[in-house]
Amino acid sequence: MKRIILTGGGTAGHVTPNMALIPSLKKLGYDIHYVGSHTGIEKKLIEEMGIPYHGVSSGKFRRYFDPKNFTDPFRVLKGYKESRALMKELKPDVLFSKGGFVSVPVVLAARHFHIPAVIHESDMTPGLANKLSIPSASKICCNFPETIPLLPKGKAVLTGSPIRQELLTGNRLSALSFTGLSANKPVILVMGGSLGAVAVNNAIRSILPKLLTRFQVVHLCGKGKTDISLSQTPGYVQYEYIKSELRDLFALADIVVSRAGANAICELLALKKPNLLIPLSAAASRGDQILNARSFERQGFSLVLEEESITDDLLYDTIFELYENRASYAKAMEGSSQSNAIDTIVTLIEEQVHK
Repeated sequence: MKRIILTGGGTAGHVTPNMALIPSLKKLGYDIHYVGSHTGIEKKLIEEMGIPYHGVSSGKFRRYFDPKNFTDPFRVLKGYKESRALMKELKPDVLFSKGGFVSVPVVLAARHFHIPAVIHESDMTPGLANKLSIPSASKICCNFPETIPLLPKGKAVLTGSPIRQELLTGNRLSALSFTGLSANKPVILVMGGSLGAVAVNNAIRSILPKLLTRFQVVHLCGKGKTDISLSQTPGYVQYEYIKSELRDLFALADIVVSRAGANAICELLALKKPNLLIPLSAAASRGDQILNARSFERQGFSLVLEEESITDDLLYDTIFELYENRASYAKAMEGSSQSNAIDTIVTLIEEQVHK
């Protein structure tokens, strides 16, 4: 039996592409194991799929001062030692990494045992964790053509991002029943990312009374980010995090307001949902979401507002403009040559196994 280790974690965006690959890998007869952190979001998501899960120590790679910067390198070293022990025990034929800080010691351990590693870079420019992993990778999958010249020649493959196929099977009536919303008023789905986005949450809530005169709002606001004072507001529902019902909420939504994480926007493209992207600011990140968002804007898939420039009037007017012109954005996405990411990536994995 062929055995594969999947790794990646820290946020849902480093886990859900792995989850999207699992059904195809099972069909091909792979024995699948997952390596992640002891306490990250990936642990619960993967264990619920019935996949054997192995936790290792991990440390975050930060670009800002934090006392943990002095201790986390030792956690990474411990994670590397634990990952080597797992490689020796499981003897996988191949490793697939979706990135995130937990993946680095796993990829390095695979290299030590000459286990081929296929890694995936979702953003236009490689993140720090993947930069550290690239020298150990056999192949590097990416979402944007602009990424190819930034990667070692012969390693980069334009694949797109694996999309959970169940997202394409949502039911609008099920979402109406789940949310209790009306079928007679358009719906905005607001997504702040799995960890929540305070700036997006605050901006939407600031114009909520005006929004609710024309729209209904489904707000995925992140863990601990719900506002109890708004819990009885007609036409507004809020959730910390949604799993199986997400496909139905996508089916219900007329337009989407979202952060610009690469996996999130690839899902919006696959679902052909007109969207307003509010990327994480360059002050709080390396600016990758801004690059992602502007690429989608150029292709006619999205409207973009940078959070530093948001005012109540500008946000409301942009949301209304998006809704009024939603057909043109859907048409642009319909014409996109979306790669079949799952098949392409699984083929790369198979090639590495047979080598």
